[in-house]
Amino acid sequence: MTHKTYLFAAVAALASACAIAQPSFGNPSPNAGSSTSQAANAAADQAAYQEVSYANKDRKGPALVVIPGDIKSNNASFMQKFTANNIADFGELELSSANFVVLERSNLGPLLNEVSLAYNLGDVSAARKTMQVGRLKTTQWVVKFDILKAEQIAENKKGFDGRAVGGLVSMFAGGMGGFAAGQAVSTVKTEESTGVWLIGMRYKIMDANTTEQVAQGYKELKMEVGTAATSVMGVSQSAKGGVGLDTMVQRLVQTAVWEIDNKHK
Repeated sequence: MTHKTYLFAAVAALASACAIAQPSFGNPSPNAGSSTSQAANAAADQAAYQEVSYANKDRKGPALVVIPGDIKSNNASFMQKFTANNIADFGELELSSANFVVLERSNLGPLLNEVSLAYNLGDVSAARKTMQVGRLKTTQWVVKFDILKAEQIAENKKGFDGRAVGGLVSMFAGGMGGFAAGQAVSTVKTEESTGVWLIGMRYKIMDANTTEQVAQGYKELKMEVGTAATSVMGVSQSAKGGVGLDTMVQRLVQTAVWEIDNKHK
């Protein structure tokens, strides 16, 4: 092979690698690269979406439809943020990733309400009637994900306010040095707060022809959110983070789909 041929091959390989490289994006934040940026990005990386390696992904699963489930939690924050459709969207995404044949709800149009009603009521005749329409004829399963619990179950706070201690230092140390030390201690203030939520999800698989339950399971995960702040002589530092409700619901769906893929495919 000539030198020119080697060069051409190298250029072609480089061009091919560039063509298939994943998209990359810049960071326009004025704090990009700073210590606060690095800390915040490190925390965000822990909460970012992570694909699950489903064990039986190479084997195609039954054709199914995901219908909106029930949200039985009375927590106001959760109810304001989520609808059953949000959770069903996550379900469609993950079941597709696990190589189930998913008929998307958007393709059902108005028929989705009839399907949901039939299976929620266990109405066999209505279910069989709806399943004779178009692509629904090949459907074997109807799957739903229900939120049964979403509540903050624990909260812990601690902190230090240096004003009282600083006053004592100034009083008993005496002199200008004691006064200066007391003033410095008075500026110290720390606060730390941690809250833990429990969120529970049930999945239910129903036979598309009979509405009978094929399988069900329950998964529960903890969500921790925290804040920390420190201030000393006018210099302050604070941090806030934790996995959000969106991420927790998606992780619960992933956990449920992992079990469906392992036990029921």
